[in-house]
Amino acid sequence: MADDLIVNVSRRRFLKASAVIGTGLVLGACLPSAFKGGGKQAATFSQEAGFVPNAFVRIGTDDRVTVIIKHLEMGQGTYTGLTTLVAEELDADWSQVTPEGAPADASRYNNLLWGPYQGTGGSTAMANSFEQMRKAGAAARQMLVTAAAQRWQVPAGDITVQKGVIAHAASGHKATFGELAAAAAELPVPKNIVLKDPEDFVYIGKYVPRKDDGKTDGSAVFTFDIKLPGMLIAVVAHPPRFGAKVRSFDAGKAQAVDGVVKVVEIPRGVAVLAKDFWSAKQGRDALSVEWDENEAFKLGSTEIMARYKELAQKSGAIARREGDSDQALDQAARVLEAEYEFPYLAHAAMEPLNCVVRIDDDGCEIWNGCQLQTGDQKAVASLLGLEPEQVKIHMLYAGGSFGRRGNPHSDYVVEAASIAREVGKGIPVKMLWTREDDMRAGYFRPMYFHRLRAGLDEQGNPIAWQHRIVGQSIMRGTAFESVNIDENGVDSTSVEGAANLPYAISSLTVDLHSPEIGVPVQWWRSVGSTHTAFATETFIDALAEKAGKDPVAFRLALLKDHPRHRKVLTLAAKKAGWGTPLAEGRGRGVAVHKSFNSYVAQVVEVTVRDDGSFTVDRVVCAVDCGVAVNPDVIRAQMEGGIGYGLSPVLMSEITLEEGRVKQSNFHNYSVLRINQMPAVEVHIVPSAQPPTGVGEPATPVIAPAVANALHAATGRRFYRLPLTLSA
Repeated sequence: MADDLIVNVSRRRFLKASAVIGTGLVLGACLPSAFKGGGKQAATFSQEAGFVPNAFVRIGTDDRVTVIIKHLEMGQGTYTGLTTLVAEELDADWSQVTPEGAPADASRYNNLLWGPYQGTGGSTAMANSFEQMRKAGAAARQMLVTAAAQRWQVPAGDITVQKGVIAHAASGHKATFGELAAAAAELPVPKNIVLKDPEDFVYIGKYVPRKDDGKTDGSAVFTFDIKLPGMLIAVVAHPPRFGAKVRSFDAGKAQAVDGVVKVVEIPRGVAVLAKDFWSAKQGRDALSVEWDENEAFKLGSTEIMARYKELAQKSGAIARREGDSDQALDQAARVLEAEYEFPYLAHAAMEPLNCVVRIDDDGCEIWNGCQLQTGDQKAVASLLGLEPEQVKIHMLYAGGSFGRRGNPHSDYVVEAASIAREVGKGIPVKMLWTREDDMRAGYFRPMYFHRLRAGLDEQGNPIAWQHRIVGQSIMRGTAFESVNIDENGVDSTSVEGAANLPYAISSLTVDLHSPEIGVPVQWWRSVGSTHTAFATETFIDALAEKAGKDPVAFRLALLKDHPRHRKVLTLAAKKAGWGTPLAEGRGRGVAVHKSFNSYVAQVVEVTVRDDGSFTVDRVVCAVDCGVAVNPDVIRAQMEGGIGYGLSPVLMSEITLEEGRVKQSNFHNYSVLRINQMPAVEVHIVPSAQPPTGVGEPATPVIAPAVANALHAATGRRFYRLPLTLSA
């Protein structure tokens, strides 16, 4: 704590400017030590820039406490979780605390795990903010108490704070935050910030109502809700194949549509602008575009997978090597081999992509549910010839994202800015992608092929493991490449969950091929673990069967050095009644996996019918995510992650044919419906470890657990997603 810094920025510049909103005290905080792990650029930046204040707490003279949230709220509970931390240390009343999205400003609102970069992803919001936000709240509380002690001439140690009321019992003095805010703002920030003993927590670890309210009555504001005077709606005609370009277009019929105002060419297509969405869409439908497909990608999914399988015949870049797995396989008493195939996947968020941009003489304003503010700021600034600081981003709610709004190329944000540039200064443009647009012209979770081989000794213990992965690199060509691709050319996101396999196997090799394929890809909820967990956890299950051992006992024996894996696995198995008999036609399967530093085990029960169909009936989930700040949010995230992960298990798949995406919307890219959701039980492992993420770790585990349950019911193994019993 010695090198942490909290600065009272309210006295310097904020109090005067914010008088109109009743603000009295603003605190900024940063934890320089937390910049570690953000890569060379981040480390350099941290050392050179020193400590930069971040403002998180605003206390108004009206007693309102506003918590500035630097992470996007896209349904994962950030607004509730981070607000909880400030309210806890401030001893505020929950009803007086309101979250507010932070503006784009990496100097104050950087993700501490990513270096000087503001953004939301990788389940990092709580992990990187736990101490930072608590200190911001605690510092504010100490300053309010000091102000009260000076005003009442009593010892600060005798003052209590409870539910937003500061009191001195002996003298009978009482005051609200607002009554003391101005006085507190004149005080120096305490150098030694004292955090609560966990035993005194009022909100952390308890149920509190969510703060991202307004989503059920329509009052919550998403980008779709933004309406500005003179605003035009833009819809873009994108190429039918990736890599194709506009050769020519005839705007005549589009401009004849009532409401259409303008048709402009942009780098990725042709934009039709109108006074409303329907006119813009009709105009786009009437548009005549001739595409230059000389450099377009024209392969189909079948051809891509064939290339992957050919690549898998030879060794790839080494991601992990321990012992001599070839030699160990030669000495094994029994050898098991398997191949797995994973298709492209769409993010399919409920709120389709959109962005509002207005360019004026001073710069550019953006309204967006923005996941990577710093990257989007820089990309738009580069396009428009501005400084990043001239790109102002208003952060709004996002109706889901699952990574899509965190595009490392800022694709749709740059597209919206390109249109606004063509339209001219002063005219706001709201660009809308239909779901069909994103399904056919967007970015996908890459397709992958896995090949695994393992060997058992005479006692059924695994002594060799070889895992080869083939799939496009997400990081190559992005700002994250230098951090996430090593000197061997291994993209860490392609092998996560495989290269860090926790099972104790003395000879182990993991290698990777990252072919260049002309299909745009990016991370998808849980990133690499979405495919590695399925391959490793179904293969280890098959290995247990070949060894003649119980799947849970087999895993526990191999996890002797990983107590947190063991704990969630043991808890899930116990709560699920592992080993108890099931009715005929039913099966029970298990999987355990660590991702984003959280540990999740799931036990699944399925029912297989005579007609070959099956249902996922019950999921028992155990999670260890460190301190459980909001157990209700954690349960919701486990349930949501399971539901999201079930879609590619049961039905979701993007396929290409001659370079064209076959799917277009929910009718042929199905996602799990609410009536298909199984019963889910979530059990949280009590922990005093620092909190880790919960937005993603539940998703990878469900697919292998379901496949293993189907094996228990049918005797068959499954090697391709989505799962089907008819193949």
